[in-house]
Amino acid sequence: MSEITTTFGALGVPQPIVSVLATQGKETAFPIQVDTLPDTLSGRDVLGRGKTGSGKTLAFAIPMVARLGGALSGGKRRPGRPLGLVLAPTRELATQITAVIEPLADSYGMKVTTIFGGVSQQRQVAALKAGVDIIVACPGRLEDLMKQGFVGLDAIEISILDEADHMADLGFLPVVTRIMDKTPQSGQRMLFSATLDNGVDKLVRKYLHNEVLHSVDEANSPVAAMTHHVFETESVESKKLLVEKLASGTGRRVLFMRTKHHAKKLAKQLTDSGIPAVDLHGNLSQVQRDRNLAAFSAGDVRVLVATDVAARGVHVDDIELVIHVDPPAEHKAYLHRSGRTARAGKEGEVVTLVLPAQRKDTAALLRKADITVTPQQVTADSPAVAALVGDVAAYVKPAPRAAVQPQGAPRQRQSQGGQTQGGRSAGQGRSQGANAQRKRAVREGGAASGAPKQGGPKSGAARTGGQRTASTGGSRAFYSTASGSASQGSRPAGGRTRARG
Repeated sequence: MSEITTTFGALGVPQPIVSVLATQGKETAFPIQVDTLPDTLSGRDVLGRGKTGSGKTLAFAIPMVARLGGALSGGKRRPGRPLGLVLAPTRELATQITAVIEPLADSYGMKVTTIFGGVSQQRQVAALKAGVDIIVACPGRLEDLMKQGFVGLDAIEISILDEADHMADLGFLPVVTRIMDKTPQSGQRMLFSATLDNGVDKLVRKYLHNEVLHSVDEANSPVAAMTHHVFETESVESKKLLVEKLASGTGRRVLFMRTKHHAKKLAKQLTDSGIPAVDLHGNLSQVQRDRNLAAFSAGDVRVLVATDVAARGVHVDDIELVIHVDPPAEHKAYLHRSGRTARAGKEGEVVTLVLPAQRKDTAALLRKADITVTPQQVTADSPAVAALVGDVAAYVKPAPRAAVQPQGAPRQRQSQGGQTQGGRSAGQGRSQGANAQRKRAVREGGAASGAPKQGGPKSGAARTGGQRTASTGGSRAFYSTASGSASQGSRPAGGRTRARG
């Protein structure tokens, strides 16, 4: 692959943006930026096809800010009437896009806000009322705010659809269509997608006019720096040892699981084994998701265990290894999961772990993904595994668990724990203690679904020697209310904990 030497200035990017990019160490453009910027900066509609990690966020952020900022006069901003719109399929991707746009927008005195569900709309509404120039939004919450009259799209000059194929996969195309119908036909539009299937082609035909197609293929994409491996192992137990070994290196790595429960369980197992890990999946609140991702980004933990919710939109620098602990169901998920590494020109490794019963399906999946790799039979001690792990990180002792309040002890925060559920009187001490512990677990971890059944006669937290759940970093652990020590067990979210003695 020949070295890319085209500068942003040479592509016609305005000096204020060039200066901001230079402070970030970005002076030369990637292929999709080189291809699209001359057209997008001139106002053309563009259809960009590029694999994840190819640099398309900057490819649309630069022209949006340059064109809106260059034409913006101080009095043009109006409450609830933004000029630029970016639609993204997930909260994480919307947040990542905003982080890219904001420094560029600041150079022109422009305001950007992010709109997505899962959190209170109060701050989003306040930002809209104060006036913003660009909104980065997930379709569902944006349409909700439109229906409430807090935002209108009649002033939109530039619209961008990012990860359009993923929006189609998630069933967002009807709401995307309703949103785009509210934007002026005369505005500039850009659509970026890895594929044009599942209805994305209909969006292109309906909303892009005289568009220019730009596609970055594998030969020219930074994603070409990705190396794929398939490790076959004979049993569930040998796979468990293999996962722990692969997770033990010093660099950042993302482990992908099929289900939310297994992601939570694996993160806890690794942490208990001295390998700090956090989970990321749809059962976590937005606050928990943000906290866990921030810990991973900051390097406080080096392992992220995720479901496909993290396959798109989660960009953390220098992820050296992606591990498909559970092979995905289809090839597009494989490509997007794998795209968490080898981003922005960096190299990266991808490993798929395969049990005997999964060999046929995994081979078919890789063929569809156009990935050619020879499977290797390995154990945790194999040289091929050691080569991927590299230096093994030092053991990190799991953090001590929060002390559990003994039964019958004076309770604090009476207003929150003083009344029992289900109409029981406040004088029933055993029920009070159980409810206080349940509420404290919910306040600390936000995982109400994992709390013992409220008001039930078999609520374990209400008995001496029973068990309760506490949530740390989104991963649930079990503690004895008698001793406060952690047990090594785990259970599915929403299950019931019974007293044992």
